[in-house]
Amino acid sequence: MENEFETISILLVDDEFLELKVLELKLASSPEFKVMIDYASNIADAVEKTRQYNFDLILMDNRLLPNNDFRETVPQLRQVGFTGPIGVVSADISGPYFQQFEEYGVDFRIGKDEIDYHAIRHIISEYVKSSLPDDWDDGGMPVSG
Repeated sequence: MENEFETISILLVDDEFLELKVLELKLASSPEFKVMIDYASNIADAVEKTRQYNFDLILMDNRLLPNNDFRETVPQLRQVGFTGPIGVVSADISGPYFQQFEEYGVDFRIGKDEIDYHAIRHIISEYVKSSLPDDWDDGGMPVSG
């Protein structure tokens, strides 16, 4: 029987195109949900795409060239009306300014090395309003019955 789950639409905002390919590879064989990933290399493109499309989730690189960090970029997405979850992705999330991420409209933060199928599945189940299977238990696995 073919998967009939909703497609989860993610906008990845990162100035390194390679990060898109890495994310696509990590999510390519998802057995439980389908993912459509769009890409923006800068905040202007991200704002425009958010105006045009209804994404379920935005993953935002902490620092976009030339020198914009999430404290400048995420509020721009909120100002154009994006109300869904936004996660900040960074190689290092230990900086003190990450402790105040919610003040800037960020829902969660995650290290680049932590992103994998299981992390995305958890993010989707926690933050994205979708039709994930009702038979999933808290551990993220289908309940046999």
